[in-house]
Amino acid sequence: MQIDGFLNVLKPPGMTSHDIIGCLRRIYGMKKIGHAGTLDPAAAGVLPVAFGKATRLLEDMADVDKSYRAQVILGQRTDTGDDTGEILEKSDFAMPDEACLKEALMKFSGEIEQVPPAYSAIKINGKKACDLARQNIAVELKTRQITIYAISLVRLTKDGFIFDVSCSKGTYVRSLCEDIGKELLLPATMGLLLRTRVGSFKLQEAVTLEEIADVPLAAIGGLDLAFSYMNEAKIDAKGAQKLRFGQRLAYPGKGAAQKRFLAHDGADFVGVCRLSADGAYLEPVKIFPA
Repeated sequence: MQIDGFLNVLKPPGMTSHDIIGCLRRIYGMKKIGHAGTLDPAAAGVLPVAFGKATRLLEDMADVDKSYRAQVILGQRTDTGDDTGEILEKSDFAMPDEACLKEALMKFSGEIEQVPPAYSAIKINGKKACDLARQNIAVELKTRQITIYAISLVRLTKDGFIFDVSCSKGTYVRSLCEDIGKELLLPATMGLLLRTRVGSFKLQEAVTLEEIADVPLAAIGGLDLAFSYMNEAKIDAKGAQKLRFGQRLAYPGKGAAQKRFLAHDGADFVGVCRLSADGAYLEPVKIFPA
């Protein structure tokens, strides 16, 4: 079976992202399947999966923003930054009120500096930081700049609170939970983590492995499903042929240089294009055969 398209999978807790790909390979009987945005085994939520030709588009999803719902557990700190790790610090505390929590969260809105957790997949001299940390090798990661587009309190819990956040690529919610705790002058770690969006892939549209197994083909979306945030460039058959031969097209519209478009010839998805430096032409980036 040859399939080209995207699938919005609802990953359950307890499975790795690689486990999901293994299940899908068995369901669909094909090997060329990949995913965007790895989720930790304990986390749940949206996992975009690409099939066939769509795997060529996965690298274009690296820069999309994401949204999460996360639980903060106050009064304890772990070595991994979440509740699966070894407790390093534990203390009694008085629960902050809603006003105090909202004020603390707002201090993390916009562009901020963040140090990734030691237990992460970031490479240090070719080795994953998490593998070094498990070997008790000291790991020092550099501060990076991230953007928090929106952050809000959902509700209080008996030992902490739950919040929603929309953020740029490279954001570690575990580190964010710990940093919020520091702002509150309390040790903190992450409990539940649910990814609610990756770019145009949303939680309310995600499907479980059980649902996929029941109706495998009905769950697959088109090659352009991942890029609904891009503007569309409608071209004719002659223009589509030129793009497929690696040629550029005169662009009569307006737009910022290097801005990307989804090119369609009627209902046929031609591929991803960008505006030339002078804004006068559409240039092929990733084009697919008819």
